[in-house]
Amino acid sequence: MFKYVLKRIALMFFVLFVILTMCFVLVKLLPVIDANQFGKDMNLIKQRREALGYNKPILVQYGIFLKRSLLGGDWGISEALYRGQDVWSVFVSKIPATLMVNIYSMIFSVPLGLLLGIYAALKKNKWQDYVISTAIMVCISVPSYVYALLVQYLLCFKLKWFPLQMNSGTDWFTLPMFLSVVPAVLSLGFGSISSLARYTRAELSEVLTSDFMLLARTKGLTRAQATVRHALRNSMVPVFPIILGEFVGILSGSLIIEKIFGIPGVGQLYVNSITALDYNFFMLLSAFYTLIGLTAGIVVDISYGFIDPRIRMGER
Repeated sequence: MFKYVLKRIALMFFVLFVILTMCFVLVKLLPVIDANQFGKDMNLIKQRREALGYNKPILVQYGIFLKRSLLGGDWGISEALYRGQDVWSVFVSKIPATLMVNIYSMIFSVPLGLLLGIYAALKKNKWQDYVISTAIMVCISVPSYVYALLVQYLLCFKLKWFPLQMNSGTDWFTLPMFLSVVPAVLSLGFGSISSLARYTRAELSEVLTSDFMLLARTKGLTRAQATVRHALRNSMVPVFPIILGEFVGILSGSLIIEKIFGIPGVGQLYVNSITALDYNFFMLLSAFYTLIGLTAGIVVDISYGFIDPRIRMGER
């Protein structure tokens, strides 16, 4: 197991290195904004560009980037979005908004998804199962930004229950702030609820028809006792790693949802950095999103061995 974990971590950093190399090369092929357009910040940006080796060969620039950014933590300054400000400091200031929205979304979606999946499995091939399964397929098929527009129109514009945009300020965990992010939470939650309900229904339905469930019933356990003691326990083995991966990925946010609801988080910053050609932000956020995705994958794979002792990773 230990060797398997080390191998996966080494592969993770290798993949991160390859993706960052591709992003760096592609960025260097794009046009750079003329420093003379930055006005009073012109000299500062010129100095930073010279320190990053903008006038040197691309291999030298890449070496400077690896040394200063990945090893030294200096990702440069913003040249377009937050002109002259440190990229890392701005990025850190955006994390709380993304965390808040995604934590609320997980609290809302995980219990509801599990309950719907369990109920559908217990009512398999009945009208309740058909209704839930149909709703799951519809919710999975529709993109999250469509839900965002529907929520904005119905709950915010027509019924006026919530504001159209998130409140400004940094009082993240107050009631007014919570009410302002409910539309974004709902829009993010539909997809997670559907995925968890589908996986839970599929796994629990399979376990309920297993031979050991029949044996448990013949030993005198009621259907409810056999389901709670044996079926749920075994069916959650492949479901809990999915939930764990969702929690690891809460920092990643949602690019489109944050933009629609005006959430000043990491996702909106990534979109804005691409449209504004702010390459330093783009490199930092590309590394961040790549690392979050790779870490979530490793956590999901490794968690199988801890949740179910019968599973051992990396063994022949």
